[in-house]
Amino acid sequence: MENVIEIKNLTKSYANGRGISDINLDIYKGDIFGFLGPNGAGKTTAMKIMTGLVWPDRGDVKILGYSVTEQYEKAMAKVGCLIETAESYHFLSAFDNLKQLARYYPEIDDSRIDEVLEITGMLKFKNEKPKKFSLGMKQRLGLAAAVLSRPQVVILDEPLNGLDVEGMIDIRKMIKHLAENEETTFFISSHLIHDVELTCNRIGVIYNGKILNVESTNTILKNYATLENYFVSEVERNGRVSGSTS
Repeated sequence: MENVIEIKNLTKSYANGRGISDINLDIYKGDIFGFLGPNGAGKTTAMKIMTGLVWPDRGDVKILGYSVTEQYEKAMAKVGCLIETAESYHFLSAFDNLKQLARYYPEIDDSRIDEVLEITGMLKFKNEKPKKFSLGMKQRLGLAAAVLSRPQVVILDEPLNGLDVEGMIDIRKMIKHLAENEETTFFISSHLIHDVELTCNRIGVIYNGKILNVESTNTILKNYATLENYFVSEVERNGRVSGSTS
């Protein structure tokens, strides 16, 4: 299997005691990797380091063979991401927002903009402005922006936040379609256990800033009734909490 993301000994500590400690992960081409943990577990910290928004205390991340800390532009050249909040120009239409972004990618034309609006369920709103959008619609537009350039790697921090059931289903279909048909590799953080179970083929559990285990979804579901049962078991086995995923 081709290694697309290598995370080695990644560590970051904050004054409040939170952060991440010695995270090691290998993500392979075509993976839909679920980074599962409760709020405050360290998911966003790790993903901010992966995308160059935060500097680690120790360790490194390589994407497509390039170090994020030493070769940032090369590491991020074929990466799409959505971290925390989907930002947009509120007084431009959804289409024109993506048109602005497309200026960085000469090979992206209007038909590609329509395509990503279609796969995220936003094509019918292409001429409307985000200032009038719901949280879920803004999230869909942010996801369209993340995949606009046909990236080889997509990093998504809580991508289903703000989406209704229909939206969650649409985005799951989009992710699986791109992974299967374009071999796009996804690294997705979430605290929504059910959605991780339905979306991801491999899962890493993070708790209190540390990786507890990494396993394939198929293997987990062969041994546990649900991903929630697995999560609780891993957390209890490692002596963290007793019996609640919250």
